[in-house]
Amino acid sequence: MYAVIVSGGKQYRVTKGDTIYVEKLEQATGDAISFDVLLLGSDEGVKVGTPTVAGAKVEGKVLGQVKGEKIIIYKYKSKKNYHRKAGHRQNYTKVEITAVG
Repeated sequence: MYAVIVSGGKQYRVTKGDTIYVEKLEQATGDAISFDVLLLGSDEGVKVGTPTVAGAKVEGKVLGQVKGEKIIIYKYKSKKNYHRKAGHRQNYTKVEITAVG
C-alpha cells in the first residue's frame, strides 16, 4: 500500500517504513506527525481524493532537523569587475513513515 501526501507545497509518494525529507516543520525530535492523503493506492485499486481522501491518514515520526547540501550562488558581469558569491543550505525535517492507511 502506498500514498501520496502533501507537505510544504510538495507531494511525496510514501510507503510504510520510508524515510523522507520535508520542508522544515516546527516539531521536536520523536514527535508523531500526521499528513493528509491526496491519493491512496493498494491491491484493490487507487482512491483519489477531492482534494484529500476521506478517512485516510499517514502517520510519521520526526527523526530530527537536518540541513541539505550547500548550493553555491555565483553572479558576475563580464568586463565590469563584478563578482558576488553566496551559499545556501536548506533546512529539512527528517520523517520516518510509521503507518499508511
